Amino acid sequence: MKKFCRVLWVLSFFVLKLSAQKSMTKVSETLQTFPYQHPKEVDAALAAMKTWEKTDWKSFYQMLDDDSLKLKATYALHAFVNNISLSADQKQAAKLNLSKGLKQVKTAYAKTFVQTELNQLTEEGTVSQYLSGLPHPNLKQQADPFYAAKINPTQQLLLAQDLLDAKVNPLTIKQFLNRVSRIPGIASFMVASKYLNDENCSKDAAIVVTRLALTDASIKGPAVKESLMKALTLIKGEDSALLVSGLNKLLKKMPFDYGYQNLFNGKDLSGWKALVGNPILRAKMGDSLLKVEQAKANEKTKGDWIVKDGLLIFTGHGDNLATDKQYGDFEMYVDWKITAQGDAGIYLRGTPQVQIWDTSRREVGAQVGSGGLYNNQKNVSKPLVVADNKIGQWNNFHIIMKGEKVTVYLNGVLVTDNTTLENYWDKSIPIFAKEQIELQAHGTYVAYRNIYLRELPSAEPTAISEEEKKQGFVSLFDGTNLDKWTGNTTGYIVKDAVVEVNPEAQGGGNLYTKEEYADFVYRFEFQLTPGANNGIGIRAPLEGDAAYVGMEIQVLDSEHPMYKDLHEYQYHGSVYGVIPAKRGFLLPTGEWNKEEISIKGSKIQVRLNGTVIVDGDIKEASKNGTLDQKEHPGLLRTTGHIGFLGHGDVVRFRNIRVMKLEEKEKRKEKR
Repeated sequence: MKKFCRVLWVLSFFVLKLSAQKSMTKVSETLQTFPYQHPKEVDAALAAMKTWEKTDWKSFYQMLDDDSLKLKATYALHAFVNNISLSADQKQAAKLNLSKGLKQVKTAYAKTFVQTELNQLTEEGTVSQYLSGLPHPNLKQQADPFYAAKINPTQQLLLAQDLLDAKVNPLTIKQFLNRVSRIPGIASFMVASKYLNDENCSKDAAIVVTRLALTDASIKGPAVKESLMKALTLIKGEDSALLVSGLNKLLKKMPFDYGYQNLFNGKDLSGWKALVGNPILRAKMGDSLLKVEQAKANEKTKGDWIVKDGLLIFTGHGDNLATDKQYGDFEMYVDWKITAQGDAGIYLRGTPQVQIWDTSRREVGAQVGSGGLYNNQKNVSKPLVVADNKIGQWNNFHIIMKGEKVTVYLNGVLVTDNTTLENYWDKSIPIFAKEQIELQAHGTYVAYRNIYLRELPSAEPTAISEEEKKQGFVSLFDGTNLDKWTGNTTGYIVKDAVVEVNPEAQGGGNLYTKEEYADFVYRFEFQLTPGANNGIGIRAPLEGDAAYVGMEIQVLDSEHPMYKDLHEYQYHGSVYGVIPAKRGFLLPTGEWNKEEISIKGSKIQVRLNGTVIVDGDIKEASKNGTLDQKEHPGLLRTTGHIGFLGHGDVVRFRNIRVMKLEEKEKRKEKR
């Protein structure tokens, strides 16, 4: 019996040893991509790590303890944690795994590294160690409800900013930045962005803003892109395994429209001006008179609004401060703080107002709270609940205005719900379609910070002009649907009232008009992303390569450095392979270009931003062979579909309309 048990033990030992060796081989093969990683290889490795069993992780932690193997393991675990942190439903399992790993590893290096990665997923325990060292007693008192999540995300962020502003030491700032990364939204992104220039924690801030942007498509726009470009230069070493590749993809496809802009730079009053009259009075002034009056107002109100310590402050004397630009539909975030007896407000489209006041002023009805539409008479004027923070503390407005309707969240609480804002200046007409935003001056101190706004696309269908209607143009896309199109309708999506190529779905592919066109004038606007490639197919069949079985007019960011060696017939606007286009008329990448393609018989003309860049005859241009020396049977076609020819890059199109030239001739005959 003893002999049998000994044999069984030996067999078990060898089975376990074989299993461990097999596991170590499996783990080693998975980690081969690190540290010299490529995006596709990293994605595959991370996917494999998510399927590892206990024995695999045991082998992994053994590698982390081994000086000769720890480099690959270090890079891999860091990439794994970054990846898991983007998925709330996977974080708990990862926390448990790392906690077990922390008990398993033996070397000081491995213990420190695993604890650091665990901290990225669990901030509560580690941050509490630093709270005890905070010098300000109020911060200690506030810390418990903050980290116990007893307050909503907006209040958490306001508190996080107070803690960050305390600036006790770089290590504590890093911990609170990590907390900010758990609060979704543009406000958190912009708070973290402020630390991209802090040499003590710039790398941490870069990781935070990248994580936030990768997990929230609404975080976009000029202010966002500027911060992410800065972050890209700061993410080094093991962080690059996942974040850099994801960030590069995001930056390439990020929309240029309907994104957040920073209305206050924290340094000066750029983008703001003094108040001149009201919208009705300003409309009656000519441009020259308004310019004169604006100069007078700017001079008169100098010193009434100042910038101090990164805050926009009303000193208590003077008139409203207004944005240089006018806005229609928008979404806005702004922090504000008042003193005792304070009274202020925010004018939307030049009209009063989203109310701000000290709720203790019962004599004027302030007990109802801030955030209501104070000047409404027919529609609701009072907020739904009181959500103000104490006097001297920061508050946050999230204001959404669409059409005549206004929604306001105060400190994360809904206080005004899709309510019509009445026109204070002329109650017989609706609110103005577009006007400036104003910060109200009401004789008491008020401070603002973190003012971010994004314009919203109109919900109304895009209509073509009356002049174009008379000419015979019809709309092929009104900003709401792709009903007049066929082909790869999943590769093109309707987003923010434009047609956007969707690279995640079959690389864009081809989208064609359902109807065929022979001789026509085709007008559209397009917006390129860096290095983007697309095309306009004309007289094309639904099958085959439209550049050859039909014709392709290039849509290309051809001034991008990556295209420095193009053939002349490949630049934007060219009839691909046949007639080259003039160069130098594309607007800077991200701006909307206007293009018109006219074709009648064999005559073709392409006009870009008002300049003719192609004016030729496809028959003449190809009679001795095409420029690219390839067969183009489509040149002989006299009719076909118009299409977008995607190449896997994000390009956006809008204001798409067409006029059949035969219809135009019929109209002339009727006259």
